[in-house]
Amino acid sequence: QLGLDLEELEEIEEDAGLGNGGLGRLAACFLDSMATLGLAAYGYGIRYEFGIFNQKIVDGWQVEEADDWLRYGNPWEKARPEYMLPVHFYGRVDHTPEGVKWIDTQVVLAMPYDTPVPGYKNNTVNTMRLWSAKAPNDFNLQEFNVGDYIEAVLDRNLAENISRVLYPNDNFFEGKELRLKQEYFVVAATLQDIIRRFKSSKFGCRDPVRTCFETFPDKVAIQLNDTHPALSIPELMRILVDVEKVDWEKAWEITKRTCAYTNHTVLPEALERWPVSMFEKLLPRHLEIIYALNQMHLDRVAALYPGDIDRLRRMSVIEEGDCKRINMAHLCVIGSHAVNGVARIHSDIVKNSVFKDFYELEPEKFQNKTNGITPRRWLLLCNPGLADVIAEKIGEGFITDLSQLKKLLNFINNETFIRDVAKVKQENKLKFAAYLEEQYKVKINPSSMFDVQVKRIHEYKRQLLNCLHAITLYNRIRSDPSKSFVPRTIMIGGKAAPGYHMAKMIIKLITSIGEVINNDPYVGDKLKVIFLENYRVSLAEKVIPAADLSQQISTAGTEASGTGNMKFMVNGALTIGTMDGANVEMAEEAGEENLFIFGMRVEDVEALDRQGYNAQEYYERLPELRQAVDQISSGFFSPRDPGCFKDMVNMLMYHDRFKVFADYEAYIKCQGQVDRLVMDPREWTRKVIRNIACSGKFSSDRTIMEYAQEIWGVEPSATKIPPPNLPRD
Repeated sequence: QLGLDLEELEEIEEDAGLGNGGLGRLAACFLDSMATLGLAAYGYGIRYEFGIFNQKIVDGWQVEEADDWLRYGNPWEKARPEYMLPVHFYGRVDHTPEGVKWIDTQVVLAMPYDTPVPGYKNNTVNTMRLWSAKAPNDFNLQEFNVGDYIEAVLDRNLAENISRVLYPNDNFFEGKELRLKQEYFVVAATLQDIIRRFKSSKFGCRDPVRTCFETFPDKVAIQLNDTHPALSIPELMRILVDVEKVDWEKAWEITKRTCAYTNHTVLPEALERWPVSMFEKLLPRHLEIIYALNQMHLDRVAALYPGDIDRLRRMSVIEEGDCKRINMAHLCVIGSHAVNGVARIHSDIVKNSVFKDFYELEPEKFQNKTNGITPRRWLLLCNPGLADVIAEKIGEGFITDLSQLKKLLNFINNETFIRDVAKVKQENKLKFAAYLEEQYKVKINPSSMFDVQVKRIHEYKRQLLNCLHAITLYNRIRSDPSKSFVPRTIMIGGKAAPGYHMAKMIIKLITSIGEVINNDPYVGDKLKVIFLENYRVSLAEKVIPAADLSQQISTAGTEASGTGNMKFMVNGALTIGTMDGANVEMAEEAGEENLFIFGMRVEDVEALDRQGYNAQEYYERLPELRQAVDQISSGFFSPRDPGCFKDMVNMLMYHDRFKVFADYEAYIKCQGQVDRLVMDPREWTRKVIRNIACSGKFSSDRTIMEYAQEIWGVEPSATKIPPPNLPRD
């Protein structure tokens, strides 16, 4: 009636980019699944005023722009000032006969904003509650600040800066005080909220106000999404012991039974290790509690392993050294009743290397929960064409029970189904090609293979290996332009952390390679290299349904799980990948012969480490690799700045932690198999169907059912709540 087009409105709406890729997107899928499974669950986080930066490419380089996503307002959120809570910082600790008091603190208020999370057609609506920082009205207007009223009011910004901006590091720890403030802010507000809700629910208890916390772990489960909310452990202890006067041992038992920890990475540079000096200043009481918990923990270890001083050092929450640090992962392990990795291979690495000593102490704590994605967003919403052809064959049950996709195996030789699946893919490719042309003025060949790698730019994800393949293909075309060649459009997208120099150089290399290849008349339509600017959820929803080939090529043992890999699989792309993260289980589900698996396994990487990785040896032995590397270093791709990539080549040759050259030969050979299969479209599509049919395990519904049953101790329910307009029983 208003003459508006819903699709057009949808395009205008800003992404809520309140996370850094995998971790935040996983939480979003989990919220969708928890609501769809009818669990009474809340997602808590920070309402950043500025989310992940918008990425512009200028002269081939990444340039960051602030993401002012709230500029035009956010219709989905509702401020709840009636639930505003105080959060304390700084101050000092007073040990009195009546107990411990944390005094002379600075107060910041946490204002909750609620966003509804609807389940799929079950009349359940859960809540995501995000906290925003507000200065109290007397902020900096206390006795000592007499007279400078204007300054004091302007200083309110200092408090409110806590929720101003998301730190844009993915898989990298930067020990900034503001970041620690953010972590405590979300934890302190959330725990007060949880305890308020616990106390106001009577659970058949006769006290006018509930004071007994015995049943707390039976009613409340707190899942720590990585170590970022690790302060939940000492904060819950502080509330129980100092405020609620529960005795220490009892409080520790309650805390452990309540908390569970999910580990998301094994990269050492990503582990949070906060300086003790920072804690001393910002959270003095929490530091005391952590010391006491650590002492208790080390006493237990010492009793079990007398005289093993090195084990005590390895297992301590406090790392000694020039700068004493708190190892947040160790705090999470000792303070939780369950610890899990996010894919089977990752959970094994967690048990056998990262937390080996802790696993020997309490093996029953350690679990695996392989990640998943929500089929509502990542199939139904982003690929309605594919969802339709599937529903036509097997009904709509798969939407809430993705394992039903197995039924598609009956249609693997069904010619109309093969044709329909291929047709949907072609339509998605045409639509995406049109979008690229409209938005970025890039013309691509929609009948070429869409070869896609979209994820954060990181050395361990090896976008450089992809670049070497692109250069090798280019050199092969140049050396014999008349030879028949499978046309490809290589698309690489992703953001680099603003302070990560090598990642920014990788983007520059991709754009530089594209500049040369895309403008070479000998190449024509056979090969294009495109950098997808400002990769984000809304762009993922467009590119993933259009992809033919999904690149998941991290060094074995570095990608904890990956979830993009699953999105491509369910959307009808084939995967080229290493045996890393969830790729291992994808190959197990679909059959290794239905993925393009190549390269070193974890064991091979370990063997190569023992032997010593020598990049030079590969460079000398493989002429195509040598040619590509020489072109990068000589300035063939950067004629205006020939030395541009010298540092990068130096890294690849002399200190490449992720062993790009070691997998080059196997990767090129595997890409050759891709080329051969793509020339047989029917066979390719049959493999696609097999992949889709075997992707059911990777629904976040399955993941959440496992968390619910094996960690939280709750049963999911498929029953549909009656709608609000009908009377309840």
